[in-house]
Amino acid sequence: MNRAIAVLRPEPGNRVTATAIEAAGRTAIRLPLFTTGPVAWTPPDSAGFDALLLTSANAMRHGGPQLGALLDLPVHAVGKVTAEAAQRAGFRIAHVGHAGAAELVAEAEAAGVRRALLLGGRERMLGAGGVVAEAITVYASEPLAIASEQAVRLRGAVVLVQSARAGARLAELVAPDHRAITAVAAISARAAEAAGTGWRRVEIAADTRPDTLIALALHLAD
Repeated sequence: MNRAIAVLRPEPGNRVTATAIEAAGRTAIRLPLFTTGPVAWTPPDSAGFDALLLTSANAMRHGGPQLGALLDLPVHAVGKVTAEAAQRAGFRIAHVGHAGAAELVAEAEAAGVRRALLLGGRERMLGAGGVVAEAITVYASEPLAIASEQAVRLRGAVVLVQSARAGARLAELVAPDHRAITAVAAISARAAEAAGTGWRRVEIAADTRPDTLIALALHLAD
């Protein structure tokens, strides 16, 4: 049985992931739970930092012209997609991590970073502390209204959960009796935990690479 695979992430990432799933010959359910947009922010003096930390490509998509004031900082990024977005914006990539945000900080510190600037979302996991000298919000994700007839499409599917917020929202949308026939492919243990219990199956991707999570979902869909 080839189950449909539901993609919950905001656009434009939703479209990219769904297209990759469809290219593999599977049915993708495109159901963004959030919409992402910029917030006002002021760039600090880059001279006070020795690196820029990025955990999402959204920081580059929504950072605006203020990013130009930070182009001299080498970037440590989570994932290839984030690194490529930073490169397109004119940044030099020092390191690409393939685990989570906490791992990226540890890797940056091991590489000699002592005062990092983090650009992220309003609901980011990381704040200032340790080698993260300052954390600035440059974008925010707002929940979208999901009608009951949209949520019921998730019944019996394999659902990609790419953040803890998405996991928590999924738990609100899927009725307990529908969870028993619905599987979850999660980007992290934290995202899986946020989705709660009662699912037919819950699997966690080995790393944060988009292709790894998609491969896991394709496996669960068989």
